[in-house]
Amino acid sequence: MLDLAKSTLRAPRDYSACSGCNLCLLVCPVWRRTHDFSLTPHGRAKALQFGAAAGDIAASVQSCTLCAACEPVCPEEIRLVAMTLDLRRQLPQPAAMADLLAGMQTRASPSAAPALSSATVLLPGPALRDRPSTLARVRALLQRSGATALGADDGADIALALEAGGEIAQRRLDRFLRPLHGVKKIIVADGLLLRHLQPLLPGSKIIGVGEALSGLAAVRSALRAKDLYVIEARAYHADYQRLVRYYDSLRAAAGCSFNLDLQRIAIPAAARSLPQRLGLEAVDDGVQLRWILQGRKVTRIVVESMEDRAAFEQYGECPVVHLADLVDDGTSSV
Repeated sequence: MLDLAKSTLRAPRDYSACSGCNLCLLVCPVWRRTHDFSLTPHGRAKALQFGAAAGDIAASVQSCTLCAACEPVCPEEIRLVAMTLDLRRQLPQPAAMADLLAGMQTRASPSAAPALSSATVLLPGPALRDRPSTLARVRALLQRSGATALGADDGADIALALEAGGEIAQRRLDRFLRPLHGVKKIIVADGLLLRHLQPLLPGSKIIGVGEALSGLAAVRSALRAKDLYVIEARAYHADYQRLVRYYDSLRAAAGCSFNLDLQRIAIPAAARSLPQRLGLEAVDDGVQLRWILQGRKVTRIVVESMEDRAAFEQYGECPVVHLADLVDDGTSSV
């Protein structure tokens, strides 16, 4: 069995390096919602320093949204996402994961999967697949810069297993990765999956859907000065040093505002705990959305993530559109 979280996110420094500076609290959505110190990265690190086991801090471990906003601000460069995923692996798997893990075993067939011939592959994830018209428009826009294949296996079960800290069978992982070897560019909708694919496919350029679409001239020209552009937090923080410069350039070109705080950390919109992602607890993004919108005067919200689109639509303050819906290419209607 593959310990994907541990193998791909091996931390150069662990929780013992935490100095207690509290910078992670400034960006943590769980702290903003609860003001419970024990539910923060700092709280978990200090508990571990004092000898706590994963089971002792299970509520904290499961509450983490894995938005990774804490990582760029940590002066000790602790890989806090890896720490949380490792702790989740030490906890009993939620009953809701049983069917998923059983299904992954079924899908772990050793039969060869055909290689993808296109130089670019899109892995859309469930949220985009559930909106066929938007998915069609995303692909049509990406085709403008070259042929883009749609991955039949986008690793949605692997992404959810990663979220829960579940073990992934090596054969299942091999079946997922085999068609992607040799692909020059892989565009991934799920930011957590993107983070794990980067070291597994070092020969490929792996970027998020938001970066891929916002790099197109047609999309950039459709952005307005009074738009609020909502960056998908997980992909952004997984490659923060590069993407902070990329989005600075986009902000200068488009003139719109972004969901960035004063440290240029992306404030996550749909910040979900593990129980919420598994459907075990009700979702409430109100605190995060109010934080993002506070003091802003915007006429439209433009999102990279379909999950963020659903969150803002439920809040209902102003029109919400996906990046792909900015350009009318005839594939669908907004």
